Amino acid sequence: MKKALLFLSLVLPFCAIYAQDAEYSQFYANPIYLNPGFTGTTEQGRVAVNYRNQWPQQGSTYVNYSVSFDSYLDKLKGGIGAQIHNSRELNGIVEKTDLSLFYSHHVKVTPRFFVDLGLQAGMTYKKLDYQKLVFPDMINQLTGDRYFGSEEIPENADLVYPDFGVGVMGQYDSFYGGISIHHLNQPEESVFIGDNRGKLPMKFTAHFGAKSYRWHRGLLSRRFTLSPNVIYQRQGNFSQLNLGLYLLEKSIAGGVWYRQTSGLQPESFIFMVGVMRPKFKFGYSYDMGLSKLTNYSSSAHEISLIFYTGEKRRNRDALLIPSL
Repeated sequence: MKKALLFLSLVLPFCAIYAQDAEYSQFYANPIYLNPGFTGTTEQGRVAVNYRNQWPQQGSTYVNYSVSFDSYLDKLKGGIGAQIHNSRELNGIVEKTDLSLFYSHHVKVTPRFFVDLGLQAGMTYKKLDYQKLVFPDMINQLTGDRYFGSEEIPENADLVYPDFGVGVMGQYDSFYGGISIHHLNQPEESVFIGDNRGKLPMKFTAHFGAKSYRWHRGLLSRRFTLSPNVIYQRQGNFSQLNLGLYLLEKSIAGGVWYRQTSGLQPESFIFMVGVMRPKFKFGYSYDMGLSKLTNYSSSAHEISLIFYTGEKRRNRDALLIPSL
């Protein structure tokens, strides 16, 4: 019975219940994943590498990897980008790999107001490693020995599907924000053909932020950069609100976020530290859980690394999101 319940808990989320995307706590360290409108919004080419391990106490339960590149091109009056993203669930039983291309078009409305429309198109490969599942008829009830069972592999244990997204960004002086929609085509992810219960719902994201300065005058004068941000996301029946503040003093950065999920439930505090240099940025964050899952999950660790390539440029016809 325990094995049967385990099987149901593993397979049902994959084939019958609406799934949610993998999420990163360092939102702006993986910008084009958050919103395609971020494509080409830096002064140089940008390479971003991201790693997240959620619930590490239980092994490789939820592990995500991401590598992306984006850059602004004067001839296109916009940006181009590409990203490969891999997520592994339940110690590799479910694995998904996405390859996406991005394009953004920048519009200078006024000398102080810019708008950027971004598009994302990609292909996703998702698989269920059926051989890692254990069913009741695969265990000898007397000896406990395990052997191969008689279950048939589902028709869509491996599947490939297209995926599309769109986003818009705006900037007015040091204020910026945007809206994005992912999975416009709501791709079918069910492992059973024809059950019509495995559609990936669209994900809606709204985010706003600002960059401001505060001076400490006198003998210990310091220039601090403060950046408050708010992000709201909804996918299917799941929603979350994130409130955060970044602080930068010279090349050392810190940040704290509060995440709240559906039903006004406090989910976690997120603490971040990082090093910000002209050619690269490094960040580490830790999710401190506030829900009842904390005793089981041990929260999450996340690492990000961003490199800047090419010559620095300041095209005043292009949207440039203020950098922390």
